[in-house]
Amino acid sequence: MNIDKAVNLDDLRRMAKKRLPKIAYDFIEGGAEDEDGIARNVDAFRAHRLVPRFMVDVSVRDQRARLFGRTYASPFGIAPTGLAGLFRPGADTMLAEAAREADIPFILSGNGTGTIDDLVRTAPENGWYQLYPAKDAHICDGMIKQARDGGLSTLVVTVDVPDSGNRERNTRNGFGRPLRMPWRTRLEAMRHPGWMIEYLRTGTPLFATWAPYAPEGSDADAVADFVVQRTHPPLTWADIQRWRDAWPRNFVLKGILHPDDARRAAEIGVDGIMVSNHGARQLDRAPAPIEVLPAIHEAVGDKVTLMLDGGVRRGTDVLTALCLGARFVFMGRPTLYATAAAGKPGAERAIAIMRREIDLAMAQLGCPAIDRLGPHFLMWDGPEDRLRNRRP
Repeated sequence: MNIDKAVNLDDLRRMAKKRLPKIAYDFIEGGAEDEDGIARNVDAFRAHRLVPRFMVDVSVRDQRARLFGRTYASPFGIAPTGLAGLFRPGADTMLAEAAREADIPFILSGNGTGTIDDLVRTAPENGWYQLYPAKDAHICDGMIKQARDGGLSTLVVTVDVPDSGNRERNTRNGFGRPLRMPWRTRLEAMRHPGWMIEYLRTGTPLFATWAPYAPEGSDADAVADFVVQRTHPPLTWADIQRWRDAWPRNFVLKGILHPDDARRAAEIGVDGIMVSNHGARQLDRAPAPIEVLPAIHEAVGDKVTLMLDGGVRRGTDVLTALCLGARFVFMGRPTLYATAAAGKPGAERAIAIMRREIDLAMAQLGCPAIDRLGPHFLMWDGPEDRLRNRRP
């Protein structure tokens, strides 16, 4: 597959769709119920207008961005995506390597197929770890300790999965525990020999970070069953406070959508909030992250570092989020599609495409540096907004 033919991120998605069987592609692409939320995540960005300022010297553009006291080469990172090894064996490591070489953050999913130790070896300066809370406190404590002892800079706690979302594509395809794939699903998979050969060679991917806590002798299927049984605890603010106290470095909550929750997070000392609706995979009627970002920014100001995840498909999406108050932006599906399509070169291509789009958009916008973005580059709603947005 000639990955250089990919002009934009959607080209990479189409390449992944050709390689993956429907059951695997639908797992990435699908959302909850009617999947209105997926479209909303993308369309909400399109509702915003970026207003260019001309007669500005943009012959040199700088898209470096500061986050938690560290400067990254670009203002975006790779969000956590579970079960990545199903789509390409070793995908978590490929993504981590691509992020390290591009000098952007990569978040290892707590339901991923790479280990924390792998992440520490591969991308110690760029790797973050995402915790999926477990019903057993000792499992959470063990994962946090491993990430802390490995020297990872940032712990991301996902708070928006009180129970599994109603993902109807997975139900129709028989993608669940236990697997109940109908014959039509199995036969369709045979039309994707490249993926099928790899799957037969490597087998069911292992939830690697959970494996040490599963019953002794558990194979990959048994570990998957264990994960299903031990996730979705009754998460409370008391749990967040305990983990905050146990983690000595950057502590981030992922999945906040309400300003009141953002205020509460700031009060207990959370360092960062990732405004996210879990890729519209949980509550189909939830707002798009970009829709609630301004209200959350107004609620917490600079008390907490704001990030955004969800619906990011273009460089202009990144710039829009930064204008609305985010300090950094993450994307999950695009880089996972790219890796599924072509491995590490695919991930590298996705990063390069996004960087180029950001660079060109900064030129068109009249913004030579990321730290000069703000609401003054957004379309105004009326006379009062117009007056507020006059500064260059």
